[in-house]
Formats: sequence, C-alpha cells, structure tokens
Amino acid sequence: MNKKKVLIIDDDARNIFALKATLKAKSYDCISCSGATEALDLLRTGETVDAILIDMMMPEMDGYDAIPLIKKIDSRQNTPVYAVTAQAMVGDREKCLRAGADEYISKPIDVEKLLQLLKDI
Repeated sequence: MNKKKVLIIDDDARNIFALKATLKAKSYDCISCSGATEALDLLRTGETVDAILIDMMMPEMDGYDAIPLIKKIDSRQNTPVYAVTAQAMVGDREKCLRAGADEYISKPIDVEKLLQLLKDI
C-alpha cells in the first residue's frame, strides 16, 4: 500500500514541523508550503497530493481566498481540503466550509480527530 501524501500549508514553521512529525509517525508522507501562492503553484503541477491541510490565517493570501482557487484547479477538485485555524469561535467552522473546505479542525490540533479526517483519503 502506498503512503498517502498530505500537503501542509502554513506560514508558521513550528506548525509545519509539528504536523509533519505527527503525520510521519502515522505513516503519511508530507510536503509543505509556507504560503498559499507557493501551494497553488505546486498544486498546478502533477505532484501527488491526497489531502491538504491549510492554515486559514496567513499573510498575503489566507485560506479563505486560497481554498476556492485550489478547488478551481481541475486536477484538485476532489482533493479534500481541511481548514486548520486557531479561530474556534461560533460560526468559524461554517465560514471555512462556505469557503470550500471539506472539513475544519481547530488548533491546538486534536491528533485523533485529524487522523479520523485523514483515514479515508
């Protein structure tokens, strides 16, 4: 069985490091981008990506702007995009889903919840 590949998009290197360590320990391959523009460039290539974790609050282009652009890439329309945010206020989940996210997970990340989201990719 091939390892599933997760793209982590986050402007904070510490978050990328923690997510990569967690996911690699659970046999996922991980690649990362420190911004949405870089991620969009990568996603327009033939790079295999089975799921995307995107931080919703980033400079330049946030997840709310990036997710619709990701979903417009023909080869990525069915790639699950999971919004990751420190915003855990009432209505934030719905706002992420309206932007096109397939699901939402708040920081600090509950590893079991994250693994549950990724189990079907």
